[in-house]
Amino acid sequence: MSEPVALWHAEHANFSRLLNVLEQQLALFHAGERPNYELMLDIVGYLRRYPDRFHHAREDVAFARLAERDPGMQVKINRLLQEHRVIAQAGDELLALLNEVADEAIISRAAVEAAAATYLVYYRHHLATEEREVMPRASKLLTKEDWAAVAAAVPAGRDPLFGDDSEGRYRELRRLIALEAG
Repeated sequence: MSEPVALWHAEHANFSRLLNVLEQQLALFHAGERPNYELMLDIVGYLRRYPDRFHHAREDVAFARLAERDPGMQVKINRLLQEHRVIAQAGDELLALLNEVADEAIISRAAVEAAAATYLVYYRHHLATEEREVMPRASKLLTKEDWAAVAAAVPAGRDPLFGDDSEGRYRELRRLIALEAG
């Protein structure tokens, strides 16, 4: 596995862990208990900021290069690019609803659960498709020059949660992720 693909895979594993923690909190919400809304907001906020700005932007460039090398992948890649936009919009909608709930606004439980389900289903399916169908092809077909173009097209962003210099606001989230991984 090439280094960029290994990084891509590691980031997907991190995103999956976050989705697991979000799903655990949503199960509490569904059961009528009080979940940790701040934690949920941190998860969705992080997923809207870091992956959507950096990870998905790099993928978009890699996908374009892959479609050039394997035109048979174009339809699948077009769908994945569309999913990036759908995931971003679904994340914005969920984030807005969670902010309202955290501010104690009266919000339909069904609306929150539907927005969360849409977000989780799209995100999980998207990650699985990339892992199963795109990453193996990218690993085989993309050249060092392709990966250099990917790196050059999107400047590296500091990962505020999983990076070496993570932000203090994510302390509880990092603890829960470590528990889940352990």
